[in-house]
Amino acid sequence: MPWVILVIIVVVVVVFISLTIKIVPQQRVGVVERLGKFHRLLTPGLNVLIPVIDQVRLYHDLRIQQTNVPPQTVITKDNVQVEIDTIIFYQVVDPEQATYGISDYVYGVRNITTATMRQIIGKLELDETLSGREKISTEIRIALDEATEKWGVRIERVEVIDIKPPIDIQEAMDKQMKAERNKRAIVLEAEAAKQDMILRAEGDKQSKILKAEGDKEARIREAEGLRQAQELEALGEAKAIQAVAEAEKARIEMLRDAALTEEVLAYQSFDALKEVAKGPANKVFIPSNAIETLGTLGAIGEVFKSGKEGK
Repeated sequence: MPWVILVIIVVVVVVFISLTIKIVPQQRVGVVERLGKFHRLLTPGLNVLIPVIDQVRLYHDLRIQQTNVPPQTVITKDNVQVEIDTIIFYQVVDPEQATYGISDYVYGVRNITTATMRQIIGKLELDETLSGREKISTEIRIALDEATEKWGVRIERVEVIDIKPPIDIQEAMDKQMKAERNKRAIVLEAEAAKQDMILRAEGDKQSKILKAEGDKEARIREAEGLRQAQELEALGEAKAIQAVAEAEKARIEMLRDAALTEEVLAYQSFDALKEVAKGPANKVFIPSNAIETLGTLGAIGEVFKSGKEGK
């Protein structure tokens, strides 16, 4: 029966190869024991063992793992039962310690999390518990780090997923939140009405101020224009008077330059009186010094005679 022997040989070879050659995937390690004692770690890739003498005790995954802690019912400081759901992220950093330091590190992590959670929540009131997830997560992680350091496990993160108070507490909280929202809505509405009234009053005030400023500016401009007009009018009158005075002064200067005597000037004055006598006036006043200059009443009579003939 040669084929039976061949089959036996093939089986023996396959078993020998399976016991001798171990292929380990990436991010995994195997703990090898030789004659029941820790010998070495199988690294990723091809590894050769001595059959029967060397045995693989356990394989560890070096990637970050997660485990859910079953929901725990704990009592707060103000005697309210809450249900807390937690998830933990961890990583095996020392496969030898994770194998021989504790029989089941996942179970140990869950138990420490539960015990620590009860201690933390027992010191907090309900409101502090509901708003203190970050604080709870941090304290659980610190407690786990102290314990798992000897297990070859590192706690990466602790997350409190949910905190559920009793149903009656939830209903009371819902009513309180609804009342608080209504209160905030009323307050916001009143504040909006207040701001609207303030803005309207402020706008009316600014409008009146601007109107008063405009009226004031208009009166100022009107007064300024009137003042400038009066100044210009006075200036024009002054210039006219000055021009008349300048003309009179020039005429006197010209008469002086012509070397006219007092007798000639008096004669010219009476000559001008003749033109005056031609007008509708019937009375003419003659200065006494002019009469003295002429010297005789006959000359005066001759003047009046010429005046009447002209009339």
